[in-house]
Parts: sequence; C-alpha cells; structure tokens
Amino acid sequence: MDVAMLIGIGLLTGVTTVLFGFGGGFAAVPAVVWADAALGADAMRVATGTSALVMVVNAAFATAVTPRRVLGALRRSTGLLLLLAAGATAGALATRLAPPALVLWSFVAYVAITIVDLLLRPGFLRPRAPIEEPADGPRPLPAVLGAPIGAVAAFLGVGGSVMTVPAMRRAGHTMHVASALANPLTLAIALPATAVSLAGTALPASAGAHVHLVGLVDPGAAAALLAGALPVIGVLRRRPPRIPDRIYAWAYVGLLTVVVAAMSLSDVSR
Repeated sequence: MDVAMLIGIGLLTGVTTVLFGFGGGFAAVPAVVWADAALGADAMRVATGTSALVMVVNAAFATAVTPRRVLGALRRSTGLLLLLAAGATAGALATRLAPPALVLWSFVAYVAITIVDLLLRPGFLRPRAPIEEPADGPRPLPAVLGAPIGAVAAFLGVGGSVMTVPAMRRAGHTMHVASALANPLTLAIALPATAVSLAGTALPASAGAHVHLVGLVDPGAAAALLAGALPVIGVLRRRPPRIPDRIYAWAYVGLLTVVVAAMSLSDVSR
C-alpha cells in the first residue's frame, strides 16, 4: 500500500516539477513522513534526505529537457549556483543536528508564511505590470540570495523554488519561465544536500524495522516516487499544458496550502 501511494505521489511530483519547479520536495516530504511513520520523530529527518535525492533526479531530468534559450539566463550565474550549494550544505548539516519536530514545524510555518505573502503582497497573484518575458530570456536571481535560499531549502527538504519562483515572478516573468528556471537552481541545492544525507549516520534498526536506509535516505521510497515522476516529466516537457498565467499562479498557492495541511496532519496523527 505504501509503494502504491508513493508512486501516486510520484506522479504528482512529476507534475509539480514541470509546472512549478518544485523538483518534488513539497510533495515528497509529506509522503515520506507518512510512509516512514514507524520511525517516529525521525521520519521528518529521513523525509528531508529522501526528498533531496528525489529532487536531484527530477530536477536534473527536467533541466535536461528545458529549452536552451531559458537556461541561457544562468550562463553568468556561477556565483549564485556556488552560494546555493554552499548554503544547502550548511542547511543539510543543520537538519542532522536539529530536533525533528523543529524541522517539521519550521517547514509548516515557512510555507504558511509564504502563502500569506503571496496572497497579500502585490506582484505574484496581482502583477504590478503586464508580464512579458525579456528578449534575452529570464533574469537570474542576485548571487547574494544564494546562501540563504540554499540553507533554508536544504534544512526543510525542499528545492528552493518556493523562494525563487515568486522572486522571478515579481521580476516580471511568466509562471512558465519562472518555474522552468527553478529546476537548475533546485539541482544546485539538492546535490550537496543529498551528499550530506547519504553520508549521515543511519538510525538504529529498532527505530523502524521495515524501513531500510542508506544514511538518512530511504532508497525504496525514493525509487517509488521517481517511478511515478519521471514519465510524467518527460511527457509534460514535450507537451506542456496551456494554462492561463493567473490560474497558474493560483494553482501554485493552492498546492502550497495542500502541503501545509498534509504536514500538519502528519504530526497530529502520530
């Protein structure tokens, strides 16, 4: 039953990777917390590590099939990518040391604050000016934002798109462009976070007899999630759906709301 559920969630992560640049983190974290509930409080720590591995594969695949003209905006973004990776390394190490409950409720609080910000502050749902893609492609984020985005994203087990997509949207990009560019940025965060998680000290076997871990990663859960996600990414990248920009933005907010509800329920149900 857990495998079927994870494959089903994997289908959703494929959709969110292409449409929202999430890479799978926001769907994968709640799913792994539920699937590995036998680990108790440590399920959140394993979920963040497993989510990072899923995001590496999803974001790499999505980046590989993204039009070169879009990725061209990152040609002079070496500083941003390096700082994203450095921040992600620090964030992943912090997750290993922090109490699992702190990570979980930080996740819930951060996403909830983001939802309120998107609803109330102009520029995301209510653009200040008509959104037009610049002639030379999407503009990258300032390099100085790399370290904090990478640290927060890796600590919570997400790919950073919840910060990068709204920022690029407010810079005047369509949801389509902002979401596409979020995937290579997610890859810069997820790679070091995955390395830290795989090298982490495994939990005691008694913590969950049916859960087999590599470091702090559940490879079985990751494989099931990817089995559902990768075919969807391939199909949607070749035939992207035509979604009106305003509906696209509201769907982003709606998905974040579902994630907050799922994570809150996962803690209450223990």
